[in-house]
Amino acid sequence: MIINGKLQSEKLRKKIKNEILSLKRKTKKTPKLSVILIGNYLPSQIYVRNKEKMAKEVGMKSEIIRYHSNIPEKTIISKIIQLNKNKNISGILVQLPLPKHIKKENIINTIDPKKDVDGFNPINVGNLASGYNAIVPCTPLGCLKLIKSVKKNLSGKHAVIIGRSNLNGKPMTQLLLKENCTVTIVHSKTKNLKTQCSQADILIAAVGVPKLVKKDWVKRGSIIIDVGINKVKDKIVGDVDFKMVVKKARAITPVPGGVGPMTIACLLNNTLECFKAR
Repeated sequence: MIINGKLQSEKLRKKIKNEILSLKRKTKKTPKLSVILIGNYLPSQIYVRNKEKMAKEVGMKSEIIRYHSNIPEKTIISKIIQLNKNKNISGILVQLPLPKHIKKENIINTIDPKKDVDGFNPINVGNLASGYNAIVPCTPLGCLKLIKSVKKNLSGKHAVIIGRSNLNGKPMTQLLLKENCTVTIVHSKTKNLKTQCSQADILIAAVGVPKLVKKDWVKRGSIIIDVGINKVKDKIVGDVDFKMVVKKARAITPVPGGVGPMTIACLLNNTLECFKAR
C-alpha cells in the first residue's frame, strides 16, 4: 500500500474548511495566519506560497510579511511582538531557515505560545514532552495522521525513528509514546543501525540521506514514513529506497506526495486550533 499524502491532506483540509465555515457563521470571525519570510531562499518561497494558496482554499485569511536577508534581528522581534498583541491574528510562523545573523531561538522564544503554529516555542515543547495539551509541530503531526490512516490502534507497536532533530525526531517520539508505542531513536552515532531498523513495526526516516534505508533494513509488513527530501540528479528522492522497500512494507509514503502535503494541512489545522482556543 502506498500512503497517499495528497489524498489524506485533501480530507483534512475539507474538514478544516467545513469547521471554518461553521465558526464564521457563529462568531463572524475568521482564523488568520501571519507568515514572516526573510530573504530569497527559493524552497522557502515555494513553501510559503503553497501555504498561502491552501489557506485561501479552506477559507482562512493569511498574510506574508517579507523582509530582505540583512534585516536586523531586533526588527523581526519587534514585528512578532506586534503580531502577538494583534487580536485578529490567530497564528504566527517565521519561515526557517533564517539568515546566520538571526538567532533561531530568539525568534522562536518571542512568539506567543498560544499563536505558535509551528509548535517550536519551549512552552509547547515542554507541554508535549509532559503529555499535556500542546501545539504539535506540523511534520510529526502529519506523520502520525498518515500512520493512523493505515492502523488506528498503535498500542504495543515498536516504532524506530531515524533522526533526533527538534523539528521531527523528538516530537515524533512524544506523539508515539502517547499512542503507547515502544519508541527507539537512532542517529549517526547509533551502533548496528540496520539491526535496530529491521525490528521496527513503524519506521520513520528523517535524516536527509538519499535512499539510506534499504530493503534489508525493514521488517516485512511494517509501516514506513519517509520524511526525507533530497535532490539527486534533478530528482527529488527520500531517505528510503522506495522502489525496493515498497515490495516488503505493508505501507509506505512516497517522496514527493507523502509527508509534504500533510505538513501544510497540519499547519492550517494548528492555526484553526489556535483560533478556537482564543
